Amino acid sequence: MTGKVELKGMRFKAYHGCLDEERRLGNEFVVDLCGEYDMDAAAHSDDVGDAVDYSEMYRVVREEMETPSKLLENVAFRIKSRLQKEFPALTSICVSVAKKNPPVEGTVDWSKITL
Repeated sequence: MTGKVELKGMRFKAYHGCLDEERRLGNEFVVDLCGEYDMDAAAHSDDVGDAVDYSEMYRVVREEMETPSKLLENVAFRIKSRLQKEFPALTSICVSVAKKNPPVEGTVDWSKITL
């Protein structure tokens, strides 16, 4: 039985961006992720050892957010790549990284990349 594990609205202060000011002052970022895997064993056993540990998924996201990048595409790619490597049970992974108040000439709530 395939199901989804999701972590939505993970918030981080991080130092991603192309501008020197972004990399010096930082900004607020919001990360969402969704992964699919066969949940049959976990559903029947009620044992966390049979499930994908979302606290460990959070750890991966937090660690990748601590490494500055110029582009959100790179941040999302690194998160997705680590999750694929560390959680081979996941058959699909979707990662979104949003930057609050991006530096554009106008009012924008966020810029967002989804892989």
